[in-house]
Amino acid sequence: MADVCTQGVDTGFVALGYAKIAFLGVVQGLTELLPVSSTAHMRLVPALLGWQDPGSAFSATMQLAALAAIVSYFWSDVRFVTFGSLDAVRSRNWRSPAIRLAVAIIIATIPIVIAGLLLSSSLNACGTSFRSLWVIGIACLVMGILLAVAELYSRHRKNIEEMTLVDALFVGITQVGALIPGVSRSGSTLTGALFLGLQRDEAARFSFLLGLPAIALAGLKELFELYKAHIPMEAWSVLLVGLIVGSISSFVTIWGLMRFLERFSTWPFVIYRVVLGVVILFGVLTMGWA
Repeated sequence: MADVCTQGVDTGFVALGYAKIAFLGVVQGLTELLPVSSTAHMRLVPALLGWQDPGSAFSATMQLAALAAIVSYFWSDVRFVTFGSLDAVRSRNWRSPAIRLAVAIIIATIPIVIAGLLLSSSLNACGTSFRSLWVIGIACLVMGILLAVAELYSRHRKNIEEMTLVDALFVGITQVGALIPGVSRSGSTLTGALFLGLQRDEAARFSFLLGLPAIALAGLKELFELYKAHIPMEAWSVLLVGLIVGSISSFVTIWGLMRFLERFSTWPFVIYRVVLGVVILFGVLTMGWA
């Protein structure tokens, strides 16, 4: 579908209207937090339905829906890290579990902040090649294979409290891959955490907590870009509908994923990612998908 630009910002979502954006909000909420790539679905679903591509600005801003869901679901962890760290600083208790987790999250966030700043002009530009179905299809396949290797390699014994700062940095480096559409932020960090031997539900828990700073920074940055582009009030209202629906969808997704990983492996996601990647590349090669 054609790109729609407003002062260099991809604003294809505006033309979709409330009902379509609400539908895509559900899709975004489901796929943003599962290790299956929301960007792949945000490109593929509208294309299959013959809709305008909602654009990279919509995908980036919709991360704030995931942010609200993560904070709500993991509020006890968020409160523990935030207030526990402040108490530890006041009492100079540098061995506090809260401050250790906070430092781990900060260290793990640094790589994607640096990479995001360096690549920001290319990642969300109108017509960027990063959002091509070629890139997304290959990324889906590669991440599916890496997740499979991590599932086979991991002993699934460690919990978050046993992670070192080097472990956190490693997961942070894997998070940089999420800048490539089709990789999936939750998929890359979950895979990295599994390689470290974390239990599946603990790996997902750290993945979600680690995502809070990156998701907040990316979403707020894109909101600011939309503000600078002076999009009309109708566009803001359309975006708000997507955010509300996406928040609800994301919360349900977290609830389901955490219970799933307590009992089962990540193999269904491996299979889904590989099949999705094959379908996308097949469509590009034989049906002219673009």
